[in-house]
Amino acid sequence: MTSATGRIVRSRRFMLVARFVVAGAALAAVVWRVGAGPFLHGLLSLRPAVLAAAIALAFVATAAAAWRWHLVARGLGVEVAWPRAVGMYYRSQFLNTVLPGGVLGDVHRAVDHGRSTDRPGRAAQAVAGERVAGQLVQLVITVAVLLAAGAAFGGVLFPAIGGVLAVVTVVLTASALLSARMRRLLHAGVHRLRTDRRAVIALAQIAAASVVVVACHVATVVLAAAAVGVRLQPDRMLTLAVVVLCAASIPANVGGWGPREGVAAWAFAVGGSTASLGVSAATLVGVLAVVSVVPGVLAAALVPLIVRRTSRVRASLRDRQLRHLPRRLPRLGRPAAAGAVERGGLRPGG
Repeated sequence: MTSATGRIVRSRRFMLVARFVVAGAALAAVVWRVGAGPFLHGLLSLRPAVLAAAIALAFVATAAAAWRWHLVARGLGVEVAWPRAVGMYYRSQFLNTVLPGGVLGDVHRAVDHGRSTDRPGRAAQAVAGERVAGQLVQLVITVAVLLAAGAAFGGVLFPAIGGVLAVVTVVLTASALLSARMRRLLHAGVHRLRTDRRAVIALAQIAAASVVVVACHVATVVLAAAAVGVRLQPDRMLTLAVVVLCAASIPANVGGWGPREGVAAWAFAVGGSTASLGVSAATLVGVLAVVSVVPGVLAAALVPLIVRRTSRVRASLRDRQLRHLPRRLPRLGRPAAAGAVERGGLRPGG
């Protein structure tokens, strides 16, 4: 591979085009296999009760993810207040689902936070760190579920997938350790965990918040599957849900679309349902991912406006009251005439 070709392959434009190509190819293959009917069925399964439940799950997941970001940012010295983090996280999720690439919302969040702290490098590290922490916890949960509950399918396919994911994790970890910079960061992190008890508590909180996020996403997949008519045992449904979430996190997608639908079609067919219902469930998951964060995005945009408007009204009323105050203090009466001072320094009657 020539140097020019290597630069093209490593460029952001090439990676963006590659994501579009892979996602489009996956969706085209699914449509060719099952037709457009399952996609329409997933869209028509969006009912008010399903939407309300998805909005509640999205709120819990966003609040937990924002708390995770708050903890990581505080550890890096670029703290972001939790209420503000929730609003920014809602906005980043919405941008991730509607813009190509699936990460532009996180980039915007990092840039916005970096401007407010004047430390853009640390702000970017905080966003990357909290996302990596979430992905690692999701991977651990996925491997555990596949190894434990995958046997319910009466074969070795899903446990084998869990084993493959475990091997991939070990290989990626070993590759990361070959980097001198990564070794320095890990050494510093281990040293801090040994010497600072607060770091251990923060790490436990980050892991707990990540578990809450994954649990809410799994519940959303289960909710979508039930809405489209999937009826499976809880252990089978849990296994399929973590597989679909794992596919949605594959970098070669557009807002989650592409591999998620293809993997869902295969997994649901293998898991005792049908490929069509798997595609319908994945479609509804994608729709819910966008619609369920819209109320949070609107609230995050409107609350600061309401606060500023209220502050302006209060300031205007205060200024109006001050303008109506008399410019001079009211007199209490004419002062008594000064009498002659006698020899003791006292006036008569004093």
